[in-house]
Amino acid sequence: MATGELGGTRALVPSFSLSFIVVIVEGAAEEDGRKPSIWDTFAHQGYEPDGSNADVSADQYHYYKEDVKLMYDMGLDAYRFSIPWPRLIPGRHNHINKVVLRTEYLLNISDNGRGEINPKGLEYYNNLIDELIMHGIQPHVTIYQFDLPQALQDEYGGILSPRFIEDYTAYAEVCFKNFGDRVKHWATLNQPNIEPIGGFDAGDRPPRRCSYPFGTNCTGGDSSTEPYIVAHHLLLAHASAVSIYRQKYQVITRNSYSMHVFKPRASRAARGWARISHTLSYPPVMRSRVGARLPSITASDSEKIRRSFDFIGINHHYIIFVRSSNANDQKLRDYYVDLEMHGNAKLDYYLKLKYGNPPVIIHENGAADSPETPGKMDYEDDFRSEFLQSYLEALHLFIRHGSFNPTSRATSATTSAARAL
Repeated sequence: MATGELGGTRALVPSFSLSFIVVIVEGAAEEDGRKPSIWDTFAHQGYEPDGSNADVSADQYHYYKEDVKLMYDMGLDAYRFSIPWPRLIPGRHNHINKVVLRTEYLLNISDNGRGEINPKGLEYYNNLIDELIMHGIQPHVTIYQFDLPQALQDEYGGILSPRFIEDYTAYAEVCFKNFGDRVKHWATLNQPNIEPIGGFDAGDRPPRRCSYPFGTNCTGGDSSTEPYIVAHHLLLAHASAVSIYRQKYQVITRNSYSMHVFKPRASRAARGWARISHTLSYPPVMRSRVGARLPSITASDSEKIRRSFDFIGINHHYIIFVRSSNANDQKLRDYYVDLEMHGNAKLDYYLKLKYGNPPVIIHENGAADSPETPGKMDYEDDFRSEFLQSYLEALHLFIRHGSFNPTSRATSATTSAARAL
């Protein structure tokens, strides 16, 4: 299932880790200087299906030592987590008048990023990383995972604006500079197809932008164009952060980084976003189906994008089988119509032939169904045991056949497995 360090042996040495999105586990949403993210706003406006929010969640902010001890007792080798932007660089601008906002921001810009670093946030993540390493657990950090500061969304429209690229790059550099001496594996973005789809096409995730008939009850938006703009800015932000990392930090820390790829269940058009860092342009299938709605990639962008990853991170939970439709006959189209889904494409084929067989980390997998009794811990979980056994067998065959190039860690716990204490 996994091997030694990047570029090392390919011997089959199983390696297990835990993976969580920070909104599920961290909590302490209004403590120690943290400010709201777009997901906080989304939840507090009542748009979570179950009416929940992340104010407390699994409360890892207060129980991280106990959580790390549990990981150690489970025999885990690694822990993948994200570092929330609104905690590390919350920005003092949240409570000032918008007329003064831009001036305040400019006054606070430094080589540490846009605005002042929150010392409490810095202290917490230093402590968490140190605690993991002390227990022999390798930290794997995802820099951005759907938690854009609400202040940036309010100021310039968030990821829809190219200004996001500069702000994200500054934030990523804060992470590299302060944690890079101990963090050996970085993922720049989590699922860069999901945020454009959920937030700007269907509108069922923050910041709830969409247009009829592809989404309803949204705050504005255009489902046929905005998902591509957002995905384009995410790609350029990824490339920009990697460029900074290569220039200033990788020589010192010898770390690795990736753009964290989506669940491999969609079509050639969907996978095209991730392939750009390998091919330097949007693939023909995207250009033909999306046309003028697809942003262009400049020559300078291409240089930054060129081979801007060391490994590919994959979230893989399930396969979707759908019928093909003639999307070319439909005048009004969004991302879902453009992508022409099919679930039968083989992961090994795409990684080996389309991406040049890069190293891979499976950052998320698992069977995320609900327990029969809500809130009850099921200690005899035959369903998941059988799932993981089958999954490991399939990975074993892929690796043996040379169709899968694994790296040092593969995740076998889904983000749905929140701590239940």
